[in-house]
Formats: sequence, structure tokens, C-alpha cells
Amino acid sequence: MRQPYVNTWMFFNGHQDALDLYLSFEERLYDTFPEVHKRVGKTQITLSNRHVFACVSFARVKRKAELPDGYMVITLGLPAPLESERIAVKTEPYPGRWTHHIVVSRQEELDGELLTWVRKAYDFADRK
Repeated sequence: MRQPYVNTWMFFNGHQDALDLYLSFEERLYDTFPEVHKRVGKTQITLSNRHVFACVSFARVKRKAELPDGYMVITLGLPAPLESERIAVKTEPYPGRWTHHIVVSRQEELDGELLTWVRKAYDFADRK
């Protein structure tokens, strides 16, 4: 269920250089999963179906000097670890659940590979 953009704009206050990137991601997300629920908080945007499958934030998952300008972090919950240089950090908070943090700063990074991972996270959350 789409939430009014005003809350999203407020979330990006101070990070306006990443807003267009997020809006592109959200558009692709809703094109694929029209029933996604979005909750905008102070520190992250939480995306869920029956359960949370992804979050968007500005978490520092690398040293500040290693983070590009205009970035956002997409966090996905998956049943197994992904092996990719695109994954900034991955952890296993409990058995059978892996959390992956992916830094995105360019439109080209919203590609088929990322969307495949989002689909896997969506399906994993929906099966819980």
C-alpha cells in the first residue's frame, strides 16, 4: 500500500541527493509487488508483505570515506548468504536468516541482479 510521498520526502531531508534514486527503486518495487506495505520511520523505510523483507536507510555499512555521495542502503533478509562484491555487510542474526546491506548510489545499480535479490527476500518473508 503506497504511503503519501510527503513522509518519504521528510525521510530524505538532508539526503535529497538520494531521493530520485529511492523513488526509482520504489517504482520498480511497486510495479513488481503492488501489495507492498511501506512504513516510513526516522531511521529507515521498512518494506513488508506478511513480514519485513527489506529496508532502506542511510546506515554507515562502510567507513565514511568509502561511501559514495547520494547513497542509500538497501537491507534484505534472505535464507542464505549472497556471494557478491555488491554486498557491503552480511550477518546471520539467527540460524537460517541472513541480513545483507547493499550500498546503492547510481540508477544502474537498480538492476536485474538487485531486483532478483529483492524477489528472493520478498518470497522468503512471505513464507514465514
